[in-house]
Amino acid sequence: MLSLNKKNAFNNVMHSKLLHNMKKKKVSRLLLKFVKNFLKDWCITITINDYTTMKYNVNINISQDSLLSSILYLFYNVNLLKVCDDIKLKTNFTNFMNDVNILIYKEFIKHNCKVLNEIYDKCEQWSKTHDIKFLMTKHKLIHFTKTFKWFNMKVDVKLMKHQINLKSNIRVLRVQLNFKLKWVIHMHHVKAKLVIKQKIMQTIIKSI
Repeated sequence: MLSLNKKNAFNNVMHSKLLHNMKKKKVSRLLLKFVKNFLKDWCITITINDYTTMKYNVNINISQDSLLSSILYLFYNVNLLKVCDDIKLKTNFTNFMNDVNILIYKEFIKHNCKVLNEIYDKCEQWSKTHDIKFLMTKHKLIHFTKTFKWFNMKVDVKLMKHQINLKSNIRVLRVQLNFKLKWVIHMHHVKAKLVIKQKIMQTIIKSI
């Protein structure tokens, strides 16, 4: 699996491209008009104690404060889904805002890395048309198998001449995934969080 990271996801959304993608998905004219109005004429005020500033116009691509923004961003990424999710290549794609994960489920690691490289080239092409930048330094690669002794688990991948370091554990949507497909690392992570929360609760109880 190749895990990619986008730079400032919400801040780099082209309104014209978003509306175009929604139109291609046959979204009704009424909804398109609503979204178009939703994206423009944003303003902000700042309140400090009893003082409130006047309204200032703010130019934003998609607001991060609205529940609608997450849905709109899915429409913005619809063409990226076509690039990364391919039954013939046995690839699967998950995207949550700035995190993109491309999973290829074949037994040959070298072949998988080659396919991931080809898909990433397509991702880069998509990014140029959608004003999105990938953070190369945050890309991660991991190989999953329960029979790791049968495979060369040290095979890595080069993306745009950049070496992507191989990881034994990776975090995807708050879940810690281990290359041996075991949940020990995730359980340790969950227990560590519970200890911290327990200490916080004890501190609150003592202060009451």
